[in-house]
Amino acid sequence: MSPKLVLASSSPFRRMLMQNAGLAFEAHAAHIDERAVEAPLERDGAAPDTVALVLAKAKAKEVSNRFPGCLVIGSDQTMSLGAQTFHKPKDMDAAASHLLALAGKTHRLNSAIAIAYNSDIVWEHVSHAELTMRPLSKDFIERHLSRVGDKALSSVGAYQLEGEGLQLFSRVDGDYFTILGLPMLPLLDKLRELGAIDG
Repeated sequence: MSPKLVLASSSPFRRMLMQNAGLAFEAHAAHIDERAVEAPLERDGAAPDTVALVLAKAKAKEVSNRFPGCLVIGSDQTMSLGAQTFHKPKDMDAAASHLLALAGKTHRLNSAIAIAYNSDIVWEHVSHAELTMRPLSKDFIERHLSRVGDKALSSVGAYQLEGEGLQLFSRVDGDYFTILGLPMLPLLDKLRELGAIDG
């Protein structure tokens, strides 16, 4: 019998991606303080994809401690513009600052995924996407944020590419799943290799 799958996340987007792929799984949020895990890494100058991977592994391990005998999938995403790492905006002013900083530039999404089994990490992976935002005026950003509302606060870049945020971009290089924060194709490959899903 194949092991049960557990998604270490409360993200509706990640749950949707797993459901759409026809996977049978449970979802349980990881009880970790993400900022406490990130802070020393950022102080030491860790790369944004390293930060994402450390967080993905921490989530997978924490939930795996509670669900022995299950394959636990942890994931995390960071966003970087050059050397600067972005976090989810705290409020609408911060969301406007994010969009102003990103306007007219290419930023990178770093989507990390890890699988834990009986508290051991058995697989890890990072996928990248490069997104180029078109030049945006302050006035347009204000109008855009008033239309999308609090949804802007739920993602690290203050946009949802699957919604009206698509209008902010001139170019996207990378797959949709990486952009949404769960690289599904490498994950499905690994789950088949582990015998967790039908191959």
